[in-house]
Amino acid sequence: MAGDGVREEAVVDSGEKRLNELGYKQELRREMTLFKTLAISFSTMTLFTGITPLYGSSLQYAGPASLVWGWVVVSFFTWFVGIAMAEICSSFPTTGSLYFWAAHLAGPVWGPLASWCCAWLEAIGLIAGIGTQAYAGSQVLQSIILLCTGTNTGGGYLAPRWLFLVMYIGLTLIWAVLNTFALEVIAFLDVISMWWQVIGGTVIVVMLPLVAKTTQPASYVFTHFQTAPEVTGISSSAYAVVLSFLVSQYSLYGYDAAAHLTEETKGADRNGPIAILSSIGIISVFGWAYILALTFSIRDFGYLYDTGNETAGTFVPAQILYDAFHGRYGNAAGAIVLLLVIWGSFFFGGLSITTSAARVVYALSRDRGVPFSAVWRRIHPKHKVPANAVWLCAAVCALLGLPILWINVVFTAITSIATIGWVGGYAVPIFARMVMAEEDFRPGPFYLGRASRPVCLVAFLWICYTCSVFLLPTVYPIKMDTFNYAPVALGVVLGLIMLWWMVDARKWFKGPVRNIDEHNNGKV
Repeated sequence: MAGDGVREEAVVDSGEKRLNELGYKQELRREMTLFKTLAISFSTMTLFTGITPLYGSSLQYAGPASLVWGWVVVSFFTWFVGIAMAEICSSFPTTGSLYFWAAHLAGPVWGPLASWCCAWLEAIGLIAGIGTQAYAGSQVLQSIILLCTGTNTGGGYLAPRWLFLVMYIGLTLIWAVLNTFALEVIAFLDVISMWWQVIGGTVIVVMLPLVAKTTQPASYVFTHFQTAPEVTGISSSAYAVVLSFLVSQYSLYGYDAAAHLTEETKGADRNGPIAILSSIGIISVFGWAYILALTFSIRDFGYLYDTGNETAGTFVPAQILYDAFHGRYGNAAGAIVLLLVIWGSFFFGGLSITTSAARVVYALSRDRGVPFSAVWRRIHPKHKVPANAVWLCAAVCALLGLPILWINVVFTAITSIATIGWVGGYAVPIFARMVMAEEDFRPGPFYLGRASRPVCLVAFLWICYTCSVFLLPTVYPIKMDTFNYAPVALGVVLGLIMLWWMVDARKWFKGPVRNIDEHNNGKV
């Protein structure tokens, strides 16, 4: 019996063992199963939150065929990125994930700069990602309030800018509060989120086309192409197609959330890659089904964008739902219920992204890469979560939303910043993996072998293309109220970050810092 007890105590989780070998001691609770990790990763990508807010604009650029097949094309290339990241995650199961990967894969000379760029890109992308969820969630809530109070044509209440901002900040604060509780609470809510999206998504995908009295034929959905130069100002068909893909490119990322939780996941060197690839597979299938359900259920394409319609032309998916249920039953009750399901997806998505953002800030602070790192790397003594990092992310996100009071392009800018920062962070470790000597790479259980370099090359080129298109103007002529401010905002922020690097940070920032030597005198 005693021998059995000794053997049980000697069993070390494979992810924790690899973490110790990389120079980190186990500080966070390692109690999350594959299912819980998959739930958080799935919730971060989310079924509704990527497609819903950009569906209307993407549909308007080049019509239904470009939107529908664009999802298939983007899904195909997303698999290359996901597979490349899964291989790296299997080798480096750490909370710092992307920036830790970049540091070790780039080697001792370029590692500090690679990890610096990657960490800040990822932090910017994730914090802006919280803002996209808060903005789109407020947009759905605005439509729910409008339909509940009588619709735009019946004297309903359309929330003004100040109330929209209150909703935006309110969601951000709620997510921060929930993220200060124990990890079990967050994981439980994310499990609910997964089933919420799977069941809710299935209901919407099946019910919407059945309820709609007027549906579009398959020839319209899969082959109809039309541009709207009189509205968008874009006369080039090729340019219109590129912009119509934005909804898919915005929706199909976030699967790295599983990597952020690897220090809290059992068997992370195996379960991390499985969660990444499973999330992509589930979202690819369900996302396409959701796009098809919306597109088949369109009653009148032109009426969707009419500012005099029941939803004030502010939210195309809400109008599609209203047309379907009002046309069948004479009221908006069914549309409101399904909008609540979609709003729930935004709520859970924002909660998950807040979790991931806080982990990245915590990991970077642990390695002294953020001003006042000693504050942000503190772990809550009771709940064992990086509570200070959570509230820092919430505060920055709230500041990003303040321009809602004055300008109309806030969502465009925040979405572009989130996508470029988040996806751009993927490119650094993938590029480093592609160019490093194979003998220097220590593979984990998930290993691509000779296929690694070709996969990484395709993934890297796709990421570069994705970041480029999110910098493009989306409406012409370019004016102050239609200008995509993302290039300016990113240029200023990244310029300051790189200036800090050249002037000061390069002298002391060395990337991930081993904490076993510091705390355990070199003993694991």
